[in-house]
Amino acid sequence: MSYVDGFLLAVPKKKLGEYRTFARRAGRIWRHHGALQYVEAVGDDLKIAGVVSFTKRAAVKPGEVPVFSWIRYKSRADRDRVNARVMKDPRMLKMIAGMKDRPQPFDMKRMAYSGFTSIVEL
Repeated sequence: MSYVDGFLLAVPKKKLGEYRTFARRAGRIWRHHGALQYVEAVGDDLKIAGVVSFTKRAAVKPGEVPVFSWIRYKSRADRDRVNARVMKDPRMLKMIAGMKDRPQPFDMKRMAYSGFTSIVEL
């Protein structure tokens, strides 16, 4: 079974294009180093009765949208190897350095992140 890193964050609608550009670049780096899949998805069907929505969980404010993302790997050990390589990749280091000089396209303090072991894959 594979291993998945999952993310939930709120992105201002006006910064969604900037976020998408960043995510495409990051996704290429993760895939280059061995991630099996890299997905960034913006909230669309968000008002479902009887459940806590991603909008609430991500503490989405007016003018923002929730983004749900995941990166899939062969295993947790593979995830650890891939992430170590990604964090040393010159392209990622350049992206991170560039982020220090300008406002982020989302609030990192409200981002949820965890690693998950797959229990069902069809």
